[in-house]
Order: sequence, then C-alpha cells, then structure tokens
Amino acid sequence: MAIEIAEFIKPYRVTKGGKFRLKDIHPHDTGGIESELKQEAKDLLQQAIGQLSELQEKLYAQDHWAVLLVFQAMDAAGKDSTIKHVLSGVNPQGCEVYSFKSPSDEDLDHDFLWRTSRRVPERGRIGIFNRSYYEEVLVVRAHPDLLLRQRIPRRLITKDIWHERFEDINNFERYLARNGVVVRKFFLHVSKEEQKRRFLSRLDEPEKNWKFSLADARERQYWNDYMEAYEDMIRRTSSRQAPWFVVPADNKWFTRLVVSAAIIDALQRLDLAFPKIDARRREELAAARAALTGEKRRKR
Repeated sequence: MAIEIAEFIKPYRVTKGGKFRLKDIHPHDTGGIESELKQEAKDLLQQAIGQLSELQEKLYAQDHWAVLLVFQAMDAAGKDSTIKHVLSGVNPQGCEVYSFKSPSDEDLDHDFLWRTSRRVPERGRIGIFNRSYYEEVLVVRAHPDLLLRQRIPRRLITKDIWHERFEDINNFERYLARNGVVVRKFFLHVSKEEQKRRFLSRLDEPEKNWKFSLADARERQYWNDYMEAYEDMIRRTSSRQAPWFVVPADNKWFTRLVVSAAIIDALQRLDLAFPKIDARRREELAAARAALTGEKRRKR
C-alpha cells in the first residue's frame, strides 16, 4: 500500500472554515483503507516515523524554522498515545512537549495567551502543545463560570468575547507564521460511543485505572456544548498558515497515520537541508583532521 501524502490528508485539512461542519467527517472514517490493510497501514506508520526523524534532524541542523503542533480533543480521544507513537523516532533534544492543565494563579494573573506563548518552540525545534490556548474557547465556553474567575475586568466580558478571542488567536498564529513558526493544529475527532468504550476499558482493566477520572466522565453531559464549541473554533480559526486537521479518532492506527502524514507534509514544504560548508569551514575541518591524525601517530 502506498499513499500520496497531500491527497491522503486533504479530506481532513481545513484552511477555510466558513462552511465546515463536524458532521462532514465521521470519527470512524479510515480514508478508504479496508480493515484487511490495517497491518500495512501500521507498517506505513513505521516508515513515516523514520522519515520524520530524518526531517527533524535537518530542521534542527538548519536552525531557521520552528514547528508548533497543537493537539485538542475530548478526553480519551488518544492525544497522549498519538504524540507518543508518531514522534517516537524524533530526537528528544529537538522536541518539547507541554501539557496544559487548569491555569495556575500565576497564569490567571496574565492574559489568556501568556502561558502558552512562553512555550513556543525555538528555531530548529518541534514544540507540541497537548491542549493549548484553545482551551479558552472550549472548556471556558462550555463552563462560563470559569470566565468569571479569570480576573478580567467585568466590563470587558461582553457577548463579543468569543469573537474577540478568535481574533486574538488568529492574529497570534499569523504573527508566528511571519516569524518562521510553522503551525499545524489537530482535532482528534472521537465519537461519544467510542469515548464511552474507552472509559469502560479504563475501569475494567486494572493497569488502566490510573487513566480514569470521574471529572472526565462528568464532562460527557456537556458533549453537545463541546461539539458546538469545537465546530465554531475550527470554522473561525482555520487558515492557510495555520490549518486545522480534523482527524477521525475512533481507530487509533488511522489517527496516527493521518497525523504523521500531516507533519511530514508540513516539514517537506520547508525545503529542509543540512547547512552547506563554506571554504573557511572546510579548512577548519581539514586542520582538525590533521591534528587528530597526528595525535594518533604520536601515541604510537
């Protein structure tokens, strides 16, 4: 089985969100890959992991671009495992993962972009946000009482606040793109039925008990609110420079394949290469070789 990356990820890439609807992408979709080809898809993922490793090495050596990968999803959609598997071959020196939980008191004393903007990756590195500033138009929107705890002057909390936050996010991502930070965003689209199955699995299997949180289960009562918030978020913050990928997440093997393909596509667009050595540098290397060779002879 072979895939053409750009065509493979095209159905899940959203750059103009005006007409986007979550119902257009089914969480159980496998892109036409039949179940009997599942093992071949997993083998393809291993190849992709190796390709990512090679591209990341060039990204690090070139030291011009940075890559920011944003992951958002409902609980049990597979963010952690996707990050773990897809980036398993990447050199840890060139990759940083940040998981953003509930904001701290220090976070609440700053603007809503502060805690994440501090973690934007350096040039040559891949930064991964496991949840992100998008929580501020998702969780906070589903639970409006959280907004009142953010110490924002009350007169600034108006009916336009979500529109204003979308505008701020778009401006922030445009700023990053203009400064050499490539932004790719992934919404792992899991069905409510599959989430329930995974929750039950965490309860039934002792080695998975630690993953279960009663708070996660309680959030299911807000499922429709979250789906509306996600749809609106994708519609209003998709752009050419910072596209969303709405990735079917009921089949983890397919989720990982789509995410890896999207990251490879982003890196390939950068025309990465190892830095060329100029004449002066070649002379330095030749001198170093001569010194090392001479040192070896002296020891004899």
